[in-house]
Amino acid sequence: MAAEDRHAPWVRLSHWIGAISLSVLAVTGAVILMAHPRLYWGEVGNDLTPAVLELPISRNYQHAGYRPATPFFPGRAGPVTASRTYDIFNENGWARSLHFLAAWLLVLPGLLYLATALLGRHFRAHLWPTRAELHRTALSQSFRDHLRLRIPPATGGPQYNVLQKLAYSSVVLVVLPLMAVTGLAMSPAVAAAYPLLPRVFGGFQSARTVHFGLFAVMVLFVVVHVVLVVKSGFGRQLVAMTVGEK
Repeated sequence: MAAEDRHAPWVRLSHWIGAISLSVLAVTGAVILMAHPRLYWGEVGNDLTPAVLELPISRNYQHAGYRPATPFFPGRAGPVTASRTYDIFNENGWARSLHFLAAWLLVLPGLLYLATALLGRHFRAHLWPTRAELHRTALSQSFRDHLRLRIPPATGGPQYNVLQKLAYSSVVLVVLPLMAVTGLAMSPAVAAAYPLLPRVFGGFQSARTVHFGLFAVMVLFVVVHVVLVVKSGFGRQLVAMTVGEK
């Protein structure tokens, strides 16, 4: 195999750093969600306010374990409070710290990858679909082939079909950057320094909800990616993405 048909060393290194970081982010993100499996829209949200989505992933799900709400100021409309009547799941202290650390392990190499891919020929040569590939006939044929798992054997290099190019380009240019920005928007320190950032997404809780939606997209992408790797030749793909040989 010619050198230009192999994955470049910096691509292979970025791939595995990203894979490790995403794995840690997935685990810690799940633990954080388990502590409060409710998503809201707007600036604030808590157990006493309506949720956009509630996830059945821990004993904190639909617990209904609160005493009747009481107002802070008797006889006046305003904030209310209520005491819990159950033992909550709350392991998100370590999860938040590790999540934030793993995020930088994804963001910093990701910025280097993005700059190198855009300034070099990697993006144009391997990830950006051609006009012919974007034709309706070619797109529909590729879509049908994927639905039927008609995946050609791996070449051991970055020779992607049009759906793979669209998926990788979307992840690199849209999903991952938005995940990073919404993650920063949820940081109290960053939001205090740049209050406009969470407002761009409609508020702190909206940024959290968007962040979760992007996480779900990434999980789907990784699952499909692994299925295609296995289907097209796991051994050859693994070798190609580690030592770069045929």
